[in-house]
Amino acid sequence: MKRLHVHLRVDDLARSIDFYAALFGATPSLVKHDYAKWLLDDPRVNFTLSKRASAGGLDHLGIQVDDGAELTEISGRLAGLGAELVEQKDARCCYARSDKAWASDPQGIAWETFLSHGEAESLSACGDDGDCATAPVSTCCAETACGAPAAAVAGQACCA
Repeated sequence: MKRLHVHLRVDDLARSIDFYAALFGATPSLVKHDYAKWLLDDPRVNFTLSKRASAGGLDHLGIQVDDGAELTEISGRLAGLGAELVEQKDARCCYARSDKAWASDPQGIAWETFLSHGEAESLSACGDDGDCATAPVSTCCAETACGAPAAAVAGQACCA
């Protein structure tokens, strides 16, 4: 079964956690110094917040899948439409390890389809603070703060 994914960048993580805990009627399932995640069944959503150096707002949307066949199916549908896909294997992002397929919708909104299969030690491949500006260029030039390839999220990559 699939789960909608919404990732927001926030300026004040503690205040945002309080707001969304009240909205959802539930505490986050994971809280770190720079990140919070709710895995809700009603509504069925993987809702995440991250504190970033960049402006607050929508970071990306996505669909979390339960198995590789679902990931392949969605990627195939997007590729059949002619969408430019960027695939990642064992990406480290949002304190998880995942296989991913990224695409942008016609408005430029990044969509991540992903299958998580383990934990990671930091928010992103770009460093503990999730800010590509503080990470080595070799680590980050092809990625945004949470692992989205620059081709999928125009203008947000550290080298843009």
